[in-house]
Amino acid sequence: MPETLVRLGDLLREARAVLHEASVAEPARESRFLWESVIRGNSDRYLDPASTVDSDLAGQYALKVERRRLGEPLAYVTGMAGFRRLGLLADRRALIPRPETEGLIDLLLHRVRTGLVADLGTGSGCLALSLADEGGFRSVIAVDRSREALALAGENARHTGLQLRLVAGDWLAPLAGGALDAIVSNPPYLTEEEYDDLDPSVREWEPSAALVSGTDGLAATGALLRSASEVLRPGGWLALELDCRRAKESAALAVAAGWDAVTVEHDLFGRARYLLAQRSHRQ
Repeated sequence: MPETLVRLGDLLREARAVLHEASVAEPARESRFLWESVIRGNSDRYLDPASTVDSDLAGQYALKVERRRLGEPLAYVTGMAGFRRLGLLADRRALIPRPETEGLIDLLLHRVRTGLVADLGTGSGCLALSLADEGGFRSVIAVDRSREALALAGENARHTGLQLRLVAGDWLAPLAGGALDAIVSNPPYLTEEEYDDLDPSVREWEPSAALVSGTDGLAATGALLRSASEVLRPGGWLALELDCRRAKESAALAVAAGWDAVTVEHDLFGRARYLLAQRSHRQ
């Protein structure tokens, strides 16, 4: 039997209809992204709507469209997510990198660009890899207690050609005292109740351990503010992503813990999102 060929334009049209019916916000854009994830590395002829597609590629595409129809995040279905200047591998081992997290890099690099830096709870490695890409650090340490997430960070390091030192461990535990020039982290910061109220596209797909942080949402943030100075040199910097609902409380915890130059900065959407603090030279 001759192989069945499908016109690409028809394939994309059907996908748009399926995604529209599933209430996907941008069905035309997403149908194209899904197709590009199938043909990644193949010739440009597969981008011409008049071209024909063999049954194998059409079947791969149909599976991805169905995954998206069922609510799986686009980044997980395509296997890729953008973060600052980087294209990163993405799957359910770690949170999907988000645009609002990108501002943490600019804020930290404005204060320190060299020396030794650690990304705590690295997940996909997006923060650590951006620091390796844009800073002048002699070493970037990526720490995560999830070996699955750490493996993904390692894959992203190889994918981008950037160098990370991957360390398995719980927050500060594997780090030597007084050696770091900076720490960056996007820790979990939701309560269980807030987690339960998340959109299903997040709650049902992304790892809960990277989102939930105790009964008040401050367990991880509080622990970092109490202990991070122990592994920073005097004058070293801490940069954290926050939940905007607890920004003032987080800043108060930082001041109470003896940090200097405590500031809360806003994200692209005008929300209090980042905390910056410096280890006192008196400590």
